[in-house]
Amino acid sequence: MRKHPTVPETAEEHRDLHWKRTGTHQIRTVADAELFVNEVGFAACLTDARRPGPSLYVGVCGRRDAVMPRNVQKDPESSHTWQLKDELVRRGNVYYAKLAKGRAMFLAPRMVPYFHAIWGIRRRAEQNELSPDARALLRALRKEWELGTADLRADSGVTDRKRFLRAVDELQAAMLVMPGQVVYAPKLTYIWTLGVGRFPEELTSRVNRATALLEIARAFLAGAGVTIPGELARSTGLSRTDAGLGNHALCAEGYAVSPRRGVYHLTTPLDTLD
Repeated sequence: MRKHPTVPETAEEHRDLHWKRTGTHQIRTVADAELFVNEVGFAACLTDARRPGPSLYVGVCGRRDAVMPRNVQKDPESSHTWQLKDELVRRGNVYYAKLAKGRAMFLAPRMVPYFHAIWGIRRRAEQNELSPDARALLRALRKEWELGTADLRADSGVTDRKRFLRAVDELQAAMLVMPGQVVYAPKLTYIWTLGVGRFPEELTSRVNRATALLEIARAFLAGAGVTIPGELARSTGLSRTDAGLGNHALCAEGYAVSPRRGVYHLTTPLDTLD
């Protein structure tokens, strides 16, 4: 049986530094969180050590073996991560939404055009690619630009909760709609807004697919140091094929080398980068 590649310790130490997995570099404030997202390019919100890639929760914990507890309501680290997420959403300096495969992710502004090139839907394609419920929500938001959940349900006519949530997730994945604020009083609700309202240049710029895959792979490998089969796809929601195309492009330009199939590491030795 062929042995599955593992991440070498030098790469784990590289990830500790870049993904804030040490107590001396852990994320404490919203300013720390914004800096982290802008440095790594993209990061998950509440994933733990069981999924590869940078994560706000792991950065808050400040350790590489962080695992989300079952009872998150009483866990101070997951609660702090959630509070930072809400503040990041309110500030609007980084992109946040449920993207590919329902992953809640943060994107640095520079990465928004690349993710949009892969998963975004252009206006002319909305009629064919969006469901009727999603189009109804989008029409309502384009009239008002921002709406709370209750008002959006009423204005769109999509009052069934399951249908509404499914349509909102569809619009987030298409990078058309994003949460603009979380309000807790008098009850918990999201204020929904158009992505183009907060990131107009990033969401209207044109990037070809090959460039997008290259830059997504570059952002991941810069922080990972070494990537083994499946890591880039699991972290981003890309298919294995697309992840491979991005990594191959990094090798073609000399940014990475591939000593064996599915394994890629930075051309520059890791100890000189850290």
